[in-house]
Parts: sequence; structure tokens; C-alpha cells
Amino acid sequence: PTEAPASPELLGGPDRMPESLVQCTAWLEAYFHEPAATEGLPLPALHHPVFQQDSFTRQVLWKLLKVVKFGEMVSYQQLAALAGNPKAARAVGGAMRSNPVPILIPCHRVICSDGTIGNYSGGGQSVKEWLLAHEGIPIQKPARKNLGLTETWFKPSCGSTSSNPSGRN
Repeated sequence: PTEAPASPELLGGPDRMPESLVQCTAWLEAYFHEPAATEGLPLPALHHPVFQQDSFTRQVLWKLLKVVKFGEMVSYQQLAALAGNPKAARAVGGAMRSNPVPILIPCHRVICSDGTIGNYSGGGQSVKEWLLAHEGIPIQKPARKNLGLTETWFKPSCGSTSSNPSGRN
């Protein structure tokens, strides 16, 4: 983008903010202050071109959004399988890099199959570590093996109540 964003005055002032920005603000406010409240909030509209075209990236991002909830993690390989192509773990990494809204579509919840956290295009590894800690997910320093689809998802000790992803669509 080479143009500066519209000023609040052009949008009608902060008291007349467009509904899409109100929704986005409410969602982000909840995520950082009352995370459990995000489940009851509508996801802000996603008008980015990546969501308008039928592609593997779009499929992966939507699957991540629908299946991996607050406090859960999935490996790149697991997410590839959930998106219909179990051999496409590297392509899932590319989809994570293409994610235009990295907190709304939670690519920080995608880790390597060996249990390491991997990269994060939404601000680097320290941001990914912070987001995982914010969600109560322990960061595994030693390698962790066999994160196949048959294993349970990582869950914080204080607890997400969701079940294994194989039962969700």
C-alpha cells in the first residue's frame, strides 16, 4: 500500500466508525483482555483477495480458523491433512506466510511436527511465543515426536473443552 489510510475524520469520526471496524476492534479487545469472549463474537469481515479466490491457501486458512480453537495447536502436517492434502506441509507454511490477518486467522497456533514452534510472519518468533503463552499453551523446548492426526491436540492445563479435531468440520 502506497496510500495513507483514511483519517478518522474521513470515516465520519471515531463516534461513527464503520461496523466492520467496530467488529474488528471488539474482537481484538476481547482476544487480548477476555479471550473466552472471542467465541461469542462474530469474526470481522475478511475482504482480502486471498479469501475471495478458491485456492489451497484459502482452504488452509479457513480450516485453521474453524478447527483450531483458542488454547490449541496443530502441526503443519496435521493442518495439511485437515485441508485435504496430507503431503502439503510445506504449502501450509506458505499459506501461513500469506495470511493477511495473523491474529484473526491464528497461524501462531501452527507448529512443527517435532514440537518446535516454527516461524511466525506476524511479528517473529518472540511474538508467536507470547501469543502461545497468552493462550496458556506451554512452549515445548525439547523436540516432540509423532504429532499425527490420531493424537490429541495440545491443550492448556486450565483447559479448553474442545475435542480432537477429527470430529469437527
